[in-house]
Amino acid sequence: MSDAKTPAYRWFPFVTAVFVTTLITSNIIAVKLVRLFGLFLPAAVVLFPVAYIFGDILTEVYGYARARQVIWTGFACNLLAVTAIWIGGQLPAAPFWSAGAFSTPESAQQAYQAILGFTPRLLAASFAAYLVGEFLNSYVLARLKVRTEGRFLWLRTITSTIVGEGADSAVFITLAFYGIFPMGGLLEAILSQWLFKVAYETLATPLTYLVVNALKRAEGVDVFDYETRFTPLAF
Repeated sequence: MSDAKTPAYRWFPFVTAVFVTTLITSNIIAVKLVRLFGLFLPAAVVLFPVAYIFGDILTEVYGYARARQVIWTGFACNLLAVTAIWIGGQLPAAPFWSAGAFSTPESAQQAYQAILGFTPRLLAASFAAYLVGEFLNSYVLARLKVRTEGRFLWLRTITSTIVGEGADSAVFITLAFYGIFPMGGLLEAILSQWLFKVAYETLATPLTYLVVNALKRAEGVDVFDYETRFTPLAF
């Protein structure tokens, strides 16, 4: 049973589930590189910006404190998924196991490791980029909401995306590929991902408006973070 300080929101669990599912799925499909509009990008770019869209929705409707809970929940769930995938890769393969075109256990194991295997460096880069980007995105949106008195949602979502996605791209690419890519290649990769993600969310602004307005009506809430502690470590 909830009290007056912890209201129960009907749609909050669903929004949280979509956010977490989007995050975990993005990390799994990120191994594939694709070419879109002349840019070489990880396949996750078609889905990962959705996590930022739902991060905007969480902050706009429920406030920074609730968004902070979901960001840490997503981090924990992603860590659990990565751990389970790693353990699955370490377990000995059955002698009769095959996977489609990979007819032997050895080739199937190699395919598993190639697609689902993670290097420690890429994992560290991914986790660091996620935390920095999501918290900056939520912080900027919450502060701008107070400054604009709840007006100009489009300005707040796009501005927070520019900051959050910029930090996410810079942290991930730098930590994952510094010393591997030349400096010019690093900057190009950061800029390409940043511009694509910002454009993605900008085009999705009408959908963000639709979901935000529907949730505010359904939940009867529109949180302004006037006295919120913005430290990411508060639970």
